[in-house]
Amino acid sequence: MAAKYAKVATTALLLALTAGVAQAQSPDMTFFVSSAGSGKGADLGGLDGADAICQRLAQAVGAGGKTWRAYLSTQAAGGAAAVNARDRIGAGPWRDAKGVVIAASVADLHSAAANLTKQTALNEKGEIVNGRGDSPNTHDILTGTQPDGTAFGPGEDKTCGNYTKSGPDGAVMLGHHDRTGLDDSAAAKSWNSSHLSRGGCSQDALKSTGGAGLLYCFAVN
Repeated sequence: MAAKYAKVATTALLLALTAGVAQAQSPDMTFFVSSAGSGKGADLGGLDGADAICQRLAQAVGAGGKTWRAYLSTQAAGGAAAVNARDRIGAGPWRDAKGVVIAASVADLHSAAANLTKQTALNEKGEIVNGRGDSPNTHDILTGTQPDGTAFGPGEDKTCGNYTKSGPDGAVMLGHHDRTGLDDSAAAKSWNSSHLSRGGCSQDALKSTGGAGLLYCFAVN
């Protein structure tokens, strides 16, 4: 009898956990802030590694049927051309984990029409991501991009070696998912191009300025 009750309890728990995952995000979700990064600072394993992080996290909440890409630009290096973040995320519209539209198109996403705030820039589980004033603050999101979603030109490294570095050298451009910073400037309010990391590309360097190596993930289909 005890074994029977234990089996029923286990089944009920599994159903509850499954329901929790199903309710965590809308079936229309096509955008989220990653709940985790690589754990190695800005070393994501390049664009392919970053995309794999987005795909894995989406898969964990039942959204793996879509093709997910990380919103990242790369700089020209070693004979390879630069890549623009805006060119690798599809055409939109994009919806967060609650089904709220954050942008109708690439143009909207990079304009004042973008509906990206702390309340809409949710992670794949439908959770609010810590912002300025929270502990720990993790509002710095890796982008390596200019405000219009295009890559930086050759010269100063603003992508941590195109997302292959995790040491004291290099830097990466970060955006504020909560559109809040130390002042009221446009940079402080920028979701994709607020400031460079300080102290390098390591996980500790990213944490020191209010980040955790998180990414913006977009579904391209």
